[in-house]
Amino acid sequence: MANEKIVKAEQKPSTESLAAAAKEAATAASGGGLPPVHLWDPPFCGDLDIRIARDGSWHYLGTPIGRPELVRLFSTILKREGDAYFLVTPVEKVRIRVDDAPFVAVDFTAEGTGRDQVITFTTNVGDETTAGPEHPVRVERDEKTGEPAPYVHVRAGLEALIDRKSFYRLAEISSHHELDGESWFGLWSGGVFFPMIPSRELP
Repeated sequence: MANEKIVKAEQKPSTESLAAAAKEAATAASGGGLPPVHLWDPPFCGDLDIRIARDGSWHYLGTPIGRPELVRLFSTILKREGDAYFLVTPVEKVRIRVDDAPFVAVDFTAEGTGRDQVITFTTNVGDETTAGPEHPVRVERDEKTGEPAPYVHVRAGLEALIDRKSFYRLAEISSHHELDGESWFGLWSGGVFFPMIPSRELP
């Protein structure tokens, strides 16, 4: 962050100013879409004590943010740069903490079967993303326990952790497919096969 321009502490945005700017940006966004945060490059204003927990809940100063509409608003101005996450407006940029992924995929719908299957996920903040070439599904395995952690790409480097109940449902509509000479158990969506676990590791 050494090359980032840091403004004086007294100019650090508050949650109120960020919310107001996010609401203004959302109103200005064409067609009711998301604000164009990828076009914004404001000066870095420091860290703000906001944390997104692994379960998708947002916390400010250690206290859960209990207003879903405020969480949704903040989620629309979230930006990832490398491994860091920021809330960004046209004139402000603050870094926040994210324990795992910033979103959680809490549900999905599936249409078609096999290679023609299309799966659309819904996140805890109301975003929808259809798994496919632009929105891949990946599975990380814990090195010690082997426990899988599945993710789906939502937008601009922001991912959603697929919750346990949805992952179990995905397993019910998954199948075996050969990749690079090895059989994998995984998921078809949008014409792409997403491997989840080697077939040989299944009971």
